[in-house]
Amino acid sequence: MKIRPLYDRVVVRRKEEEETTAGGILLPGSAKEKPNQGEVIAIGEGKVLENGELRPLAVKVGDRVVFGQYAGSNTIEVDGEKLIIMGESEIFAIVE
Repeated sequence: MKIRPLYDRVVVRRKEEEETTAGGILLPGSAKEKPNQGEVIAIGEGKVLENGELRPLAVKVGDRVVFGQYAGSNTIEVDGEKLIIMGESEIFAIVE
């Protein structure tokens, strides 16, 4: 199945969660923090401005991005994989 977000929405695959701490301590599932980085796998056409023009998004498919811990409250499952749908404004940075 393919997914195509609308307007200024972005679909992100969250980076894998860390299993151990830097000191080597194994974390149980409930103690893990969800990573705040991921890879953009689909983008919408852009944001519609007040004058009716369409502004393209600043991110593109394949970009590694940083977002807030509580960003993208819309989580879906596509082909057995959990994905996050968020607005472009919820993305803080592109990792280069």
